[in-house]
Amino acid sequence: MKSLGVALISVAVGATAAIAEPAKLWEATGFKTPESVLPVTAEGFAYVSNVDGEPLNKDGNGFISKLSLADGKILEQEWAKGFDAPKGMARNGGKLFVSDIDKLVEVDEASGKIAASHDAPGAEFLNDVAVDKDGNVYVSDSNTSTIWRLSGGKLEKWIEGPELKYPNGLFVDGDNLIVAAWGPPGTGNKKIEARLGNLLTIGIADKKVADLGDGSPLGNLDGIEPDGDDFIVSDWVAGAVYRIGRDGKATLLIDTDQGSADIGYVPADKLLLVPMMKDGKVVAYKLQ
Repeated sequence: MKSLGVALISVAVGATAAIAEPAKLWEATGFKTPESVLPVTAEGFAYVSNVDGEPLNKDGNGFISKLSLADGKILEQEWAKGFDAPKGMARNGGKLFVSDIDKLVEVDEASGKIAASHDAPGAEFLNDVAVDKDGNVYVSDSNTSTIWRLSGGKLEKWIEGPELKYPNGLFVDGDNLIVAAWGPPGTGNKKIEARLGNLLTIGIADKKVADLGDGSPLGNLDGIEPDGDDFIVSDWVAGAVYRIGRDGKATLLIDTDQGSADIGYVPADKLLLVPMMKDGKVVAYKLQ
């Protein structure tokens, strides 16, 4: 068990900083392998993807829940069903886009019914999802170091290669896609044993890949959310959440148990939602 409190830490990217303890607001239990949290601020709830089993099992168990942002009460346990192992999510045009192992699924937000499914042939571990200003949908494949794009109703490989460092979290930042990299495979080529990753930027127009900052390794990065000029980023293996500046320097915010997955964040309220994948819960914090 790792302690949560006033922290003093020097991370790989060279930052040393003391921070005040984030206030824990509530803890919601009863989820089944929760992987991602996506706030819908205007309506006061968040979507929570439930793998409900192993992340690569095509077992039909997966579902999406609705969670109250105010108090952490589960509003609908199985709002949308029919998935295998749903993970990252993004919203656009009344649709919720959900990654599901080797396909990208569209859910009609009005009904909670699956409206369409797009196969990604050769994909192994579709993970996070992001949408750009033109409505193009990006989805990372962490196992093959690939990013796919849904454009004009067609899902195709957009960019691939080891320079992506096995991408996990995605966030569209103007004309760039910001990537939270899990890191290259370690001994035995197992994802869980990957070497440390860092934040990357990819030009949407030219697909130019660059490190954010000096590229120093930080962690096995998962979710990424913006907060002003900074990014809030989770580390699944270390059970940590960092604030990372555009210079790549990081400050530890939360040090918890392994399994801190694809976070959600409401900047206006400084509300951070951390799905604890191994513990079946979502924890809400008020950042300072």
